[in-house]
Amino acid sequence: MQQAKTLAEYRSQCRQAMDDEFLRKAMDAFAVAYRTNRANAFADMNERELIAEIADAKDAAVARLDELFAEFKAKAEKNGVHVHLARTAAEANEIIARIAREGGVKKIVKSKSMTAEETLLNHHLEADGFEVVETDLGEWIIQLRHEGPSHMVMPAIHLSRYQVADLFTDVTGQKQEVDIEKLVKVARRELRTHYATADMGISGANFAVAETGGIGLITNEGNARLVTTLPRIHVALAGLDKLTPTLHDALRVIKALPRNATGQAITSYVTWITGANECAPGPEGRKEHHIVFLDNGRSSLAKDPDFRQVLRCVRCGACANVCPVYRLVGGHKMGHIYIGAIGLLLTYFFHGREKAKNLVQNCINCGACKQVCAAGIDLPRLIKEVHARIQDEEGHPLPSKLLGTVLSNRKLFHTLLRTAKWGQKPVVDGKTGYLRHLPLIFSKEQDFRALPPIAEKPFRDRWEKLRPVVEHPKYRVALFSGCVQDFVYPEQLEAAVKVFAGHGAALEFPMGQSCCGLPVVMMGETEAARNVAAQNVTAIDPGSCDYIVTMCASCASHLKHAYPKMLEGDPRMADKARRFADKVVDFSTFARDVLGVDEGDFASVSVQTRTAYHAPCHLCRGLGVTKAPRELLAKAGLDYVVADEEDVCCGFGGTFSMKFPEESKALLDKKLDNVKKTGATQLVTDCPGCVMQLRGGAERRGDGIVVRHIAEALAERVKPR
Repeated sequence: MQQAKTLAEYRSQCRQAMDDEFLRKAMDAFAVAYRTNRANAFADMNERELIAEIADAKDAAVARLDELFAEFKAKAEKNGVHVHLARTAAEANEIIARIAREGGVKKIVKSKSMTAEETLLNHHLEADGFEVVETDLGEWIIQLRHEGPSHMVMPAIHLSRYQVADLFTDVTGQKQEVDIEKLVKVARRELRTHYATADMGISGANFAVAETGGIGLITNEGNARLVTTLPRIHVALAGLDKLTPTLHDALRVIKALPRNATGQAITSYVTWITGANECAPGPEGRKEHHIVFLDNGRSSLAKDPDFRQVLRCVRCGACANVCPVYRLVGGHKMGHIYIGAIGLLLTYFFHGREKAKNLVQNCINCGACKQVCAAGIDLPRLIKEVHARIQDEEGHPLPSKLLGTVLSNRKLFHTLLRTAKWGQKPVVDGKTGYLRHLPLIFSKEQDFRALPPIAEKPFRDRWEKLRPVVEHPKYRVALFSGCVQDFVYPEQLEAAVKVFAGHGAALEFPMGQSCCGLPVVMMGETEAARNVAAQNVTAIDPGSCDYIVTMCASCASHLKHAYPKMLEGDPRMADKARRFADKVVDFSTFARDVLGVDEGDFASVSVQTRTAYHAPCHLCRGLGVTKAPRELLAKAGLDYVVADEEDVCCGFGGTFSMKFPEESKALLDKKLDNVKKTGATQLVTDCPGCVMQLRGGAERRGDGIVVRHIAEALAERVKPR
């Protein structure tokens, strides 16, 4: 399928992928099994500590790539290895083709190499008249189908055994049974003659160890060992980012990589190759051994203070394994050559913005990739920054610019919301309370959920009557509402005030606050996002309060993690932004850990409400809060039942659901189906955006499930004070 030139074309291609029933089932089954297998694999390890050590070591190596390359080259050449440096993909391909020509090569066997995919090496060699055979089972299958990989570790995960059986039938000219073990035997039989008759073997390298001048490969099939030992010429193609100072650094990565990639404690084969080994047909009885290092932008990337962390990647593919979008559309739509979240970034740096500009928008910002990254790369943030860079280079779309302009001006933004309250009256259904007809700015594709109207009276206009009087406060608390709870769901904030009552919290609602700015981050409007951040940090003085409490998980994560980063370059705001962020806390954590809300705060009830819970992405991953909301449900006497995949994204993602409604709907349906299976009549969550998505979806589907913010569920049971 051709590369989509526009977002509309890309969305169309994604829709086609989502219509592939086998792909959807295969991705679902893998995603569920992977989570369990990975958790088991890391069970007896300090996962966070290991990842931090890998990140530090990779950062140190990236900072001295030139030095490591020189050290590696000297050691390797002393051991009879030819070391080459290619500045571009084309140069790497030509170096390898020249080696083949000079060596009188006719047939080449390859083991799996994402770097070779990056350079399109096979295409170059085949155009030069060489026979090239992939020997990794998955790579061989997709080579026969003339496709690219759909996963960095499992390149043929998108295919069924039936498709493979049909393919092997065509290749062998004999009808093949739909039996995996028999199909593997067919592949072995077909490939063995190629190993024996090949003149050159090409591999990648997981590590290039400077202290030894040797390379390391980790694989799950024995083909890499055959490729690197049987042919008289061996060429390893590796990115400069694979350079590592010591064997210890490589062994540390091996602790994490197979666990993260496939949930294995260790991979099947770990191979170390140092020097030109004995080989009877080779020159002077030694194998002709070449290592080609590829730059292709890596040296420039290493000098970028923000994006150089991309070079930490160990190519485990875990970011795809947990990505809810990848799970829907597969790797051919969630990458160009590199797949998943890391692929969205590498596509821009290695293949250019034309290849990346649509891909980077298909990130829902759920943070699942960041949580599992074996090298601790802040993937969601960097994806949004690449999106912003592309818009800076190509020009900002009008809707994006308009949103940035509106949110940068709080008074204009709030005036528009107040005006919308009157303009919506003709389209609000008096019985359901939802919008009866979608406004023109929404397309029919958004009709998978019912949308709420602007509230009759925003929270800021109710505050003076609601403000509790606390004579001897223990805590000074600033409430941060964001835009949705202030103007759409003010009742959620009122519920929080009720839950907090009687616990010594003096509440304030600073009127200068506005939207947190996350929507403009998602739209690639960096300047507007900074303006909004500065606006809110100015509106809520961190010196005047002990806590800044927000009811929105997305706001909380953004305020806490993004504000200091966005404002670090502003000498007037940087320190204040850090102090502001330090005081931000989510509703559930504040209620449980600070105020000490417990069973005694709630009235006992005779009828139990069967309640399911959805963990917002920015709460469970962005803030690492998992226990507090569930414990509060138990303290309130609610009959909490566990639903499948509680912490998988509901599909909202703010403006993501506007750009990719088909994907948003699919994630929503999966979430609501899992809740229905529990028999719950109530679904609670900690984020107004999730409430909007889940409540609107349940209403449109007619599920009969009441969706509420957790504060509302708790407030309903709080004893009168």
